Amino acid sequence: MAEDEVTPEKLAEQIRQLKIQDILLSTVSTLGQLAYAKLDAKELDQARLAIDAIAALLPTLEQHVDEQVLRDFKQLLANLRLTFADAVSASGAESQTPNEES
Repeated sequence: MAEDEVTPEKLAEQIRQLKIQDILLSTVSTLGQLAYAKLDAKELDQARLAIDAIAALLPTLEQHVDEQVLRDFKQLLANLRLTFADAVSASGAESQTPNEES
């Protein structure tokens, strides 16, 4: 068996070492990229879903990540909301603005 071969035991150990906050940060980052792509494609419902998902995830990260990182992601959310509002306005659509409770 090769030393670098992935075994179920090695995979299980790697999973145990993962930090949930890192997975959530990665997810928020991916959702942000997807939201911008959906806005560019004028897929406003999909963009709104991604923006709302980011808004739902960010509060779970408080006290688990560095304050500056959280601030940066909150700024991402604010920028996405503004871009979404501009896209809705430009399209003349009556799409509901993403949830702004956060």
